Amino acid sequence: MRKTLILAALVLMSAGCFAQKNAAVKAAKRYMMAETPDFTSARASIEEAMEQDPGAETYYWAGMIGYQELMQENLSQLTGQGVNQAVAGNAVEESYNYWLKADELAMIPTLDKKGREVVDLKMRNNIAKKMLEYYQKQELVKFGIYLNEQRDYLGAYQAFKMHIDMPDLPMMQDAKFQKEMPRDTTYEQYKYYTAIFAVQSELHHEAVALLEEMKDGSYEAISVNQFLYQEYVALKDTANFVATLQNAVNRFPQEPWFLQNLINYYIFSGQEQTAIDYLAQAIEREPNVAQYHLIKGNLEENQGHYEAALNEFDQALALDPNMADAMAGKGRVYYNQAVKLNEAAAMISDNKAYKKALEEMNAVFKQSLPFFEKAHEMAPEDRNYLLTLKGLYYRFGMDDKYAEVSEKLNNL
Repeated sequence: MRKTLILAALVLMSAGCFAQKNAAVKAAKRYMMAETPDFTSARASIEEAMEQDPGAETYYWAGMIGYQELMQENLSQLTGQGVNQAVAGNAVEESYNYWLKADELAMIPTLDKKGREVVDLKMRNNIAKKMLEYYQKQELVKFGIYLNEQRDYLGAYQAFKMHIDMPDLPMMQDAKFQKEMPRDTTYEQYKYYTAIFAVQSELHHEAVALLEEMKDGSYEAISVNQFLYQEYVALKDTANFVATLQNAVNRFPQEPWFLQNLINYYIFSGQEQTAIDYLAQAIEREPNVAQYHLIKGNLEENQGHYEAALNEFDQALALDPNMADAMAGKGRVYYNQAVKLNEAAAMISDNKAYKKALEEMNAVFKQSLPFFEKAHEMAPEDRNYLLTLKGLYYRFGMDDKYAEVSEKLNNL
């Protein structure tokens, strides 16, 4: 008899909780559907319901509160009051997240009266219809644009990401929904903006994931690959940023930006011969860019290819006769060769041979002088040219010139 009473008490207790849950959900519905909706009270009631029974139906109605609040804001626009985009957008995101949870719970198999495992496809379909409505009306895009205007780039990223993720949600895989959610140019445009917001928010891994998906496509292809390179640089992922540049160099031969950055990488990583090879490619594509010849001349000189260096400097000057760095480059080729001759002369013990070596050295130093003088004429404020000239005038006892250059240096 006692066991029967205990069992009856448990049944009554369960029924009481069920009724209480229904009461909380009903209260939430009543508040949200009132002539003057009270969404604060509706949320308080649904939170109470979720504590008592965090099931699919409860989360569904939790999502409906945000949906109804959005409808209320849209109604305000029709009456001329204007939409509070912050309220509307937050309501959309709230309902989106609640419905994701509701769908997840609805797809957990339960046993029907005949003991068969079933899932709540009706609820999934209802949620999917609401999600499709959000997608087609671009509610999350509107919110993302608003947040971008507020310079809340993280919030804009999250809103746009929800939008572009929607076609891939499990609940949206039915053919009738997919037909309404094409991956068209507009979709690609929104994915691009999502990536940009990720970049602005310094979400480097998230940005890379999106840009990698887009890099081989046609939408803003050059910009996408530029951003992808920069994000790999931010992540210090050398292998991938080099690969990105190499792929882009081949794909966009008309865009020098990629080739220039690749050349800079090889220069600053000490791979000068590879940089020279890519510079040759750059010159072949754009033979009239004097800067390419100047840089190639500098690298050829560093490799000890003096004739090749002089040839590149000459080509740079042919394209830009006022390029002081190219003129100084010619002077530097001779000057540095003279320095090496001086070092070699210091090792000679025979006096006669030593004097001959010094004469050869000075002759090469003199070859450099007119080029530095011309470079100084082209760029009179360049301190490096003046310092080199000062040393040369001192070496050759050209006192007047030495004093003149010294004064110029003092006045800079």
